[in-house]
Order: sequence, then C-alpha cells, then structure tokens
Amino acid sequence: MDISSYLVPGRRAHLAGIGGVSMSPLAEVLHGMGLEVQGSDMNESPAVEHLRSLGIRVSIGHAAENLGDCDFVVRTAAIHDDNPEISGAVTRGIPVFERAQAWGAIMKGYQNALCIAGTHGKTTTTSMATHIFMAAECDPTVMIGGTLELLHSGYRVGHGDTIIAESCEYCNSFLSFFPTVAVILNVEADHLDFFKDLADVEHSFRRFADLVPENGHVVASLDDSGARETLAGMDRPVFWFSLHDKAADCRAENIVWTGGLPAFDIVVRGETYAHIALPVGGEHNIMNALAAASGAYLLGISGDAVERGLATFHGAARRFEKKGEFHGAAVYDDYAHHPGELHALLTMAKTLPYKRIVCAFQPHTYSRTHALFNEFVEELKLPDVVVLAEIYAAREQNDVGISSADLAAKLPGAVYCPTLAKVTETLRSLAQPGDLILTVGAGDIYKAGENLLKEEND
Repeated sequence: MDISSYLVPGRRAHLAGIGGVSMSPLAEVLHGMGLEVQGSDMNESPAVEHLRSLGIRVSIGHAAENLGDCDFVVRTAAIHDDNPEISGAVTRGIPVFERAQAWGAIMKGYQNALCIAGTHGKTTTTSMATHIFMAAECDPTVMIGGTLELLHSGYRVGHGDTIIAESCEYCNSFLSFFPTVAVILNVEADHLDFFKDLADVEHSFRRFADLVPENGHVVASLDDSGARETLAGMDRPVFWFSLHDKAADCRAENIVWTGGLPAFDIVVRGETYAHIALPVGGEHNIMNALAAASGAYLLGISGDAVERGLATFHGAARRFEKKGEFHGAAVYDDYAHHPGELHALLTMAKTLPYKRIVCAFQPHTYSRTHALFNEFVEELKLPDVVVLAEIYAAREQNDVGISSADLAAKLPGAVYCPTLAKVTETLRSLAQPGDLILTVGAGDIYKAGENLLKEEND
C-alpha cells in the first residue's frame, strides 16, 4: 500500500503522537498540502498549541474514538501496535503508515532532497546546511531532530524546491526517504537493540546510498572507515570530503585556531570554494561543515552563501549548548550518547581554556551501554572528573542487568549517582571557578545542570 495516494487535498489524516519533534512539522506540511489534519498526543505542549492555532484538532490522550472519520493514520516509532488508536484503525481497516513513509512521500515533491545521515553529527550538519540554504535564499523545507535557534524550532515549511532532512538509520527509517543527495557522515556500531552488528548497520547505510537516483549524488567522509567500508565497490562516483586527505573531492586547508575556534578554506577539486570562520569549536565541526558545504556545492549553492551561512551558526540545542554559570564554573549541555560522540565532545573540550572538565554522563539505553561498555570506559577517562547518572532506559527493559555503577567501578575517582537529584548535589559540591561542567547524554541529564543553575539564580 503506497501512502502517496493518500497525500491528496481533502483526505483526512490522523497523526498519532502529533506533538513529536518530526510529527508536528509533518502535520503542518500535510495541512499546507490541503489535507484535513487531526491528531493526538499524550501531553499539551507548545507544538500542540501551535498546531491548534492553524486549525488542526489535537486530542490529549490516545483513544480509538479520536480517529473519527479519518482516511489514514500516521504514527511515530514510539507508538506500538497495542496503542488503542493503532488497534482501532486496524480493526476498522484504516491504513496505518510510519512517519518516515510520510516524509519520504513528501520528498518526492521536491527537486532536491538533501538527506543527512550518520551515526553522529546529523543534527549539527543538517542545521549547518539549513543556515547555508537560508543564506542562499532558497526557502527550503527543513526537518531536524533538534531545535535550531535560526528557526526557533526543529523544522521549517518552505516554498522552494529543496528539502533538507536529518535522516535516521534507527529501524531503517531513512530507507523510506527519496534522497537526491545522500550524505553519510560516519558509520559505527549503534542502535544494537535493532541492528545485529556493525556489518548490519553498514548494510543499511549502503541501501540508503543506493536510493539516490542516477542524476543524484552520494557524499561521504573519506576519514571514516565505516563510511569507506559501506560504500566500497559502488558502481557510481562518491563525492568524498576529508579533513586532510588530498584524494578527497572536498577538504579543509589552511586551518587556523583562535581561542578554540577554527578558520579554514574549503577546497573543492583544487579550487577554493569558501573561506570559513566557524563560531563552534572542534575538528568534528570542521568535518560537519565540510559535509554541509559538499551538499551545497553539488546543488549549485555559491561559496559566498556557505561563508555567510556558517558564520551565523552557533550550534543546535543540546549540542555543546551553554546553559549558564555556577560559582564561577561554566555549565554546558550536550546530547552525546555514543562513544564516538563522547570522544568528539571531550577532545574538543580539552582544547578550551578551562582548569578542569567535570563530566556528568548519563548512558542512554541498556543495550548500547552493554554493547559498547569498553569504549565508554575509554572515553570517560578523558575528563578530569566523571559523575555517572543511572542509565536512561528510553524504550528498554534492563534485560542485561547493567548499571552505571559498573562503569564507575572501572573509572577511579568516578562518582555514581542513582538519581538526578544526586547528580545535581554532586555537581554543586564539585564546582570550582574555572571549571567546565558538562551534562552529557540523550536522556534527561540536562535537568541536573538546569537545577544547579536554578539554585544560582534563586
């Protein structure tokens, strides 16, 4: 059953989980296409309020009667078959589609679909690309898995011929997309509650690259062994980017660091394309900028727009985001939840002029912590002080009997905190003037830092 035949004016769509980060923009796009849109969510939120202001009916709580006379249902990955709206739709013979299928079908309506994938760096790179295409006045439609200050949200509904989409491999959702430019930042073992192993992850990314049509482009990092392995033997040219490798199509040259921030030339096939002064630090952000610029170059965007767009990029929410000061210590928050992301964050932090790095880390999911345990231990040796919150369960049960206390046991001097309140208390006692305090993880660890700052301001 093809969702495209349902995405026509006058059809009634019910979105289960309509307030979600990529569901609320979907609701707005479908509404703009002339569909009758309604939905449900578990909680009131600014997103729900905004949708209601557009005339979209939103019910709070999930119930079969919310479906009304809808023609089809779209659900988020978090909503399972036993949800009353899903089982109610199945009973009544109403088709149920996944969110990614809807976004994929919408993509078909755009001349350019710039889809940015990778184990990490997706949100930042998609945000950088958004800054570039906005500077070029392309009026893009955008879907990001995080909040971008430029948009005051994680999405934008534009009227141009380009859609820019963060493309997630979890549950193979990006295989429902129709990229004309597929960007692969890196390929590592992750989401091992869904994928069997690294080879399985690579297979999924290869299928993603294979979705690109003949006249499209595959863009990838030459510096990432997983990306090279994934794309080995492709019967089409890949547009490679790299920090230093002269074999790459796009690379950074003349890198100069000032106060922890890089300036550099982006050189494409021997010609200087743009000169960048990046307002965010870390070599990983140079790589993200190269990836975004590669996509822009292939879609005919001027180097001048790349320069102007990246000059105004100060990071996406929860990506090394400054939250405030506590007793003379700087408090930052970051979404890093994979060893590769931790490595990028902590090595970048070590280049900054702080006396100590105090890292409060909350592992995300039992399966990831168990599968990548030794890698987490290695990366958590980088900060001066480690505070470990208990593992954030997300969608999982603790079938493997693992705890953050197991990580703490391998890290001399690490402090294990069974609750977030204990994390805040520990950070309060540790904080010294000149420290960098980092709250790190994809769960609710940011609340520990925010609670610390509330005390400062009370």
